Amino acid sequence: MESIPDHARHGPADREFPPPGGPWEPLTLNGRLVGWAESGGLAQARRSAEIGEQLAEDQRAYLLGRLGHKLRSAVLALQESARQAAFGRPELLEAVFEQAQDVARRAAAVEAAAIQPKDAARGVVLGAVLNLALPIAARDLPAGAVVLGSETALVEAFTRIQEWMGGPGMTIAAEQVGSWWKISVAPGSERRPLAVPEMGEPLIRLIVDTRLEGWLDASRPDGADIYLPAQPSR
Repeated sequence: MESIPDHARHGPADREFPPPGGPWEPLTLNGRLVGWAESGGLAQARRSAEIGEQLAEDQRAYLLGRLGHKLRSAVLALQESARQAAFGRPELLEAVFEQAQDVARRAAAVEAAAIQPKDAARGVVLGAVLNLALPIAARDLPAGAVVLGSETALVEAFTRIQEWMGGPGMTIAAEQVGSWWKISVAPGSERRPLAVPEMGEPLIRLIVDTRLEGWLDASRPDGADIYLPAQPSR
């Protein structure tokens, strides 16, 4: 949830977690919570849903623009290094290889922001996702932690969390909070800033908030919390 007009973030989007300041009435559309307001009604709910979709699209377009700009800069640098290496500076070949890898990483970030995963949401064992995306992290996970979401988006999100906060000493823990799994991530002692900041929190927030129907809370100075829908009990 994002408040209008001050754009303060609040989550997760759940009737059990109203934003501060109320009293608020939940706005629902087709059984789905789409916002909170001082007074409810169908018209208000439709308007809230429209604003939410526009906010999400604006943020996605802005992020794509920033990532695209950083990708073009890397491509230009690679082209110049390749030109110099081809005309009498073979010592630049190693730099060309490193710059090509950087271009590939930035292109993958653009793809992650632009393409919606095609696999439908389903129950996914959190530990299995972390085996693929966060193998180096120390974990404290309940055995029955199953989240509801696209497996492709889950792997993408946690892979990028490792790049954002990774390194020796990184820890991850999970606890169930209502109908959500709260996954708390603490960075390692050797955490380094990303060369492209947009490939960290902004891209992860896009994936978690819009692709996984969750909430990224990065307000903690010592880490971040990711709320993901829990698989309903059968």
